[in-house]
Amino acid sequence: MDPVLRCKLSVMMFLQYAIWGVWAVPMGKYCAETLKFGGGEIGAIYSTTAIAAMISPLFMGFLADRLFATEKLIAVLHLLGAVVMWYASTVTTFDTLFTAMIVYSLCYMPTLALTNSISFANITNPEKEFPGIRVLGTFGWIAAGFIVAYAVNDKTNAILKLASGFSAVLGVFAFTLPHTPPRGKQAAVETKVGGQGIGTLLQDPNFLLFTVVSFLICIPLSMYYAFAGGFLGEIEAPAPAALQTIGQMSEVGFMAAMPFFITRLGVKNMLLIGMFAWVARYACFGSLSFPLVVVGLILHGVCYDFFFVASQIYVDNRVSGSQRAAAQSFLAFVTLGLGMYLGSIAGGKIVGAYQTKHPVTATITQPDGKSAEQSIPLPNWDAEGKEGFAKELGLKATATLPLSQLPESISEGGGDKPKTTVSGAELARVLPGVDRNGDKQIDRPEWVSARQAQWPIIWGIPAIMALVTCVIFFLGFKNQAPAPTAEPAPAV
Repeated sequence: MDPVLRCKLSVMMFLQYAIWGVWAVPMGKYCAETLKFGGGEIGAIYSTTAIAAMISPLFMGFLADRLFATEKLIAVLHLLGAVVMWYASTVTTFDTLFTAMIVYSLCYMPTLALTNSISFANITNPEKEFPGIRVLGTFGWIAAGFIVAYAVNDKTNAILKLASGFSAVLGVFAFTLPHTPPRGKQAAVETKVGGQGIGTLLQDPNFLLFTVVSFLICIPLSMYYAFAGGFLGEIEAPAPAALQTIGQMSEVGFMAAMPFFITRLGVKNMLLIGMFAWVARYACFGSLSFPLVVVGLILHGVCYDFFFVASQIYVDNRVSGSQRAAAQSFLAFVTLGLGMYLGSIAGGKIVGAYQTKHPVTATITQPDGKSAEQSIPLPNWDAEGKEGFAKELGLKATATLPLSQLPESISEGGGDKPKTTVSGAELARVLPGVDRNGDKQIDRPEWVSARQAQWPIIWGIPAIMALVTCVIFFLGFKNQAPAPTAEPAPAV
């Protein structure tokens, strides 16, 4: 393979997933702790990518297959996305942020399928060459995680501004990608040998089951993307954004070994292992044991590579080259669209239903002066005593808050961020139930525990859903040889 071409496709993948990684991981924490959104609202924000995946990829796949060069579509969409994401960084209310993220996602989500299709169109052996290119996307996500953890404040809009900058860079870079013109006119006179259209493939019980299971598994797995960052923050895991890159690091190793696994395990076993890994991951998270949580993060390599990458290769093997972009877009529609959308909504409801057992009624005042009462977890007790009420009251990690000397109120935020205020009367109502050892004082471990959602239940529900889906696939999917390629990929 031409090393220059390989380099260009690899840089494309690096930037493609750096854009997503820089905002997707910390967005839940930013929405919850800074903007004071509830679980349902956070789930709705994350559902914007799924909504876009249901609307735009199918349309964009048709354009790439029939009308416009793929690299130009990628460039234009990322440049538009950069502008919209910058605007999203300037808003603080749910309605405006939700609308901005819908528009942004309509620009970004089609490019996931388009970057896959431009790669498949310009390589000669997808099973051997695509994993090595796609793995650079994983490195992009890892880089984004470390940047967020150590170079920017993940509680501020800096994460959105950084995503906007990365998107602008990829938009410009995309004009240098290999010219990949639409194949619609050529396809009209080509005779398909083994590749099939999606409509025909759905008549195959095996492919239909694959499609249904791909949809079902994405419902529980979407909760990881929306709520894992907030979960790690609540259990006070160190540097959550950087810690989550452990998953991408494991992904690198498994991605490199994909040709070995595909050859020896086959599609069915690859997909089964990938789905069961989600069951194991959520069981680890639900334990609340930090070592097991780390194991759950390490499992990301199996969760993602064995399911998503194997699925992309499986679909590419079953369609003609002239329908490659549309086929990848269809897969994105089913998984990143329908599945992730329902998963985000369901996840928001699950997290909302199993929030802390010790909620407080607080007054949330927006930067524009509008205020409303809302039931939320206790405000954050900063361990270093440098922020919020901990700074005002001189409370550090080893300090205690006597129940007999509660302040008139405590608050956090303010300025260009929503301000949260909890009255002393509300503290007096809630904190006696937080005092686990009965010493009439609240120490920081008790406070931190009281803030946490009911994570064992929250992670247990998607674990059961993933297990049921795994059983359905195991019983119904039959191994079969892949159809021969419709026409050889372009020589490079």
